[in-house]
Amino acid sequence: MRHVAVGLNFADTYFRTGLYPAPLPAGLGVEASGVIEAVGEGVTHVVEGDRVTYTGSALGAYSTERVMSAAPLIRLPDEISCETAAAMTMRGLTSAYLLRRIHPLKAGDTVLLHAAAGGVGLIFSQWAKLLGIRVIGTVSTEEKAELASANGCAHIVHYRRENVAERVRELTDGAGVPVVFDSVGKDTVAGSMASLQRRGLLVCFGTSSGVPPLDAMQLVLHGSLFVTRPALADYIAEPAERDALAGELFGHVASGRIKVQINQRYDLKDAAQAHRDMEAGRTTGSSVLVL
Repeated sequence: MRHVAVGLNFADTYFRTGLYPAPLPAGLGVEASGVIEAVGEGVTHVVEGDRVTYTGSALGAYSTERVMSAAPLIRLPDEISCETAAAMTMRGLTSAYLLRRIHPLKAGDTVLLHAAAGGVGLIFSQWAKLLGIRVIGTVSTEEKAELASANGCAHIVHYRRENVAERVRELTDGAGVPVVFDSVGKDTVAGSMASLQRRGLLVCFGTSSGVPPLDAMQLVLHGSLFVTRPALADYIAEPAERDALAGELFGHVASGRIKVQINQRYDLKDAAQAHRDMEAGRTTGSSVLVL
């Protein structure tokens, strides 16, 4: 496969630091898009010349070309460029399973989403709005607030100057929300629990600030809460599941109902700077390595 663009994800920093252990030696990156240059015996779902995308591969996407298993490859519709695909395959499929598989959300529901101006946040909020779900999004700056609002967030909470749980209660007439989607972790878990309704669900799908300390008694004290720590891999493990989510995602993107914002582009040689920017919280939307 010849890569055209490589998706940059915060999880890449976990592999680099060792938070996610990996067999060594190994490269980095699990997401990219490009063109098939040759296929092995028995491969039937893609052919030479196909434009494809993938996420959740073995490590090694930070490369111009690679030989890899054909299993995770997804063919791209003509309306979606390789660069757009690299920017949104993981983020879009994550948004898809969070909204469509984790909890039976319906039109009229309100949810809390941390990091609303991030790559997942922008796609999630647009998709939620299409479904009639109201999103309360947390951000750190005015620039990120404007970005989140423009992409479907109904309400913005500036977590550095506002109490998140108190603001959520104000916006929900004291009720709280049925679900909190938290990709931050250690720094936000207390506010997330305090924002939930009785028997609400805390979805910890990332740990950008560190692994959250979870005390089972806190779940009781906040109203018999439920908590889950999902991973995309478990929602796309079966080709039929993956293709169903990808089909819905690609349909929204191809039609323009969901717009993918690539706000940072780096050369492959600048991957280290990309990691520094992600870890410092300087990025918004999606980031890619261009080849």
